[in-house]
Amino acid sequence: MSTALILFAHGARDPEWAQPMRHIQSLLQGRQTGTEVELAFLEFMQPTLAECVAERVQRGATKICIVPMFIAQGGHLKRELPEIVEALRHDYPAVDFVLTGPIGVQPPVMQAMAETALTLAGL
Repeated sequence: MSTALILFAHGARDPEWAQPMRHIQSLLQGRQTGTEVELAFLEFMQPTLAECVAERVQRGATKICIVPMFIAQGGHLKRELPEIVEALRHDYPAVDFVLTGPIGVQPPVMQAMAETALTLAGL
């Protein structure tokens, strides 16, 4: 089974916005887990999630894990993303899609943000 990890971000009109996401992608690729790590966007930037999935499937992915790189569960993740993933499941029934919760609500991420906030504030 070939697995792909897709970091799914909102996107922005300013191309510099994606630099932290690209850095995270690079850090993950550097771990050499054998899993391809891709970056896809909801809007304003390319590739879209559908484009990214199509390429991964064409290259042999049979399992695709999608990690929303969002701080919290808002409208995009409650409504739009599940609809997109459901359409992808329909288009690629042989692919196992795994959709995680947003990265920002994971306890280690929240702890890191709290510690960083204190450090930035000099406290």
